[in-house]
Amino acid sequence: MKHKDGKPGPQGTRVFPMTILFVVLCGFSFYLGGIFCSEKNRIEPSDVKDVTKAVQSSKESLVAPLQIKTVSFAECSSDYQDYTPCTDPRRWRKYGVHRLTFMERHCPPVFERKECLVPPPDGYKLPIRWPNSRDECWYRNVPYDWINKQKSNQNWLRKEGEKFLFPGGGTMFPRGVSAYVDLMQDLIPEMKDGTVRTAIDTGCGVASWGGDLLDRGILTVSLAPRDNHEAQVQFALERGIPAILGIISTQRLPFPSNSFDMAHCSRCLIPWTEFGGIYLLEIHRILRPGGFWVLSGPPVNYENRWRGWNTTIEEQKSDYDKLQELLTSLCFKLYNKKDDIAVWKKLSDDRCYNKLNEPDFYPPKCDDSLEPDSGWYTPLRSCVVVPDPKLKKSALKSIPRWPERLHVAPDRISDVHGGSASAFKHDNSKWRVRLKYYKKLLPAIGTDKIRNVMDMNTVYGGFAAGTIDYPLWVMNVVSSYAANTLPVVYDRGLIGTYHDWCEAFSTYPRTYDLLHLDGLFTAESHRCEMKYVLLEMDRILRPNGYAIVRESSYFVDAVATIAKGMRWGCRKEDTEYGIGKEKVLICQKKLWYSSNRTSR
Repeated sequence: MKHKDGKPGPQGTRVFPMTILFVVLCGFSFYLGGIFCSEKNRIEPSDVKDVTKAVQSSKESLVAPLQIKTVSFAECSSDYQDYTPCTDPRRWRKYGVHRLTFMERHCPPVFERKECLVPPPDGYKLPIRWPNSRDECWYRNVPYDWINKQKSNQNWLRKEGEKFLFPGGGTMFPRGVSAYVDLMQDLIPEMKDGTVRTAIDTGCGVASWGGDLLDRGILTVSLAPRDNHEAQVQFALERGIPAILGIISTQRLPFPSNSFDMAHCSRCLIPWTEFGGIYLLEIHRILRPGGFWVLSGPPVNYENRWRGWNTTIEEQKSDYDKLQELLTSLCFKLYNKKDDIAVWKKLSDDRCYNKLNEPDFYPPKCDDSLEPDSGWYTPLRSCVVVPDPKLKKSALKSIPRWPERLHVAPDRISDVHGGSASAFKHDNSKWRVRLKYYKKLLPAIGTDKIRNVMDMNTVYGGFAAGTIDYPLWVMNVVSSYAANTLPVVYDRGLIGTYHDWCEAFSTYPRTYDLLHLDGLFTAESHRCEMKYVLLEMDRILRPNGYAIVRESSYFVDAVATIAKGMRWGCRKEDTEYGIGKEKVLICQKKLWYSSNRTSR
């Protein structure tokens, strides 16, 4: 049928749309092309490895090592020779005096950070080497006389010529620390058989107690604030004894729960029963179940001592009764007592802690919202951190004695993501190999040239375990942003602390002989500026001290450039397996003296 104009009419349903035809033709073409290409470009299994290598090589070539411009840092003025950025007396007036909060960590804001090199004091000499350093140090290295003048009758230290001598005295042991510890061991036999391995000394003085315990196989963290005693912690570290700046005030101490085997206070002037007993609650948190708390000084032995304390016997008896009542409520039991020393034991059975659930009982049990191990800028709370029943193997009576515990995978490793006995064993093996190689690169390891060591980002304390037979000690640092492995470190019988490397460490300048880091910048460069971390390393490293920087190839050259600007000498080495993606920098800080430039 046609229109009247002669054009053909529509075909109805027999007309095939052009769009559908186009799709069908394209699909058929794609099918034929796929068959052809699959035969032409097929990759056999034997070629997969070569292709993978090619891709990896291509990626590595695209990511060039970080390069930075050459930099040179000026000297800080000489009045910054003992600069402690986060516990700086210059800034105390900005903070309150209630509970001595001004002595806690208060780090300067970014715009107030120092970008200069902290100079040593005039006349500074390389420190006396261990073990002689325990008994003497150079006066010019720690030129502070307050303790010598104010505590001369207690034999903390005395100045003779160019040196300070440490007779081993203290407020409660003026005749010497050894006799004092002998009596303590009679009261606590567990100090003799390897049961007690880790301790904390609150208000440590010049750390004579911790120094004496080293010969008895007990490793002590000596803790004291920066206060009018002038450089207690600096004296301790100059002697080669583990110590850290700190105070129990409004924040938790930077340690995990249930970690120390023993805590000690020798007339440390901490008001234990005030503020609801909150300071003793913190000791309870960090002390291992079955661990010991030792107190000497007021109000212990008040019957014979009260006349010398400017008080009355009634007041001292009342203070002692309050202390005993508080300790009982915290599940401590009087373990032993003689003369000026009293010892309490932290109970580990559930019966005592169950009473904390009773209404109106004080102090109450901490609720689940408060992480027991949280120890970095965590406020103190008036509640009891109850030991987890699942971790009974972490109690003092359950863990192996020293030194066996060093190489046994702790029960708490199961709390770490990916942690297991096999991972622990692998870590131990890895560090044995690494330490053997490091000693080839740096022969000073294992000699009297290196005493105070810091592992700046440890995992399980493998570096420290690998050096256990050397005449040194290691402060194991676990990042506050990393997996919480510090309980494992303490369960092994080692010591350490939480820290954030975007801030300054709680120590004085020139206090460590060796700093070690393993991938710290790879892990933290997105948060912490490399320049400031390295300047902090320079602050705490002793002149002629060493740094082992194990880093990805991406960061190594940049680290070396900044280190050169800090007057360090560095050399780049392969790792023990020669893997290209990682390198090892062996650096040494040079000894230099201030040219008395103005403050920067």
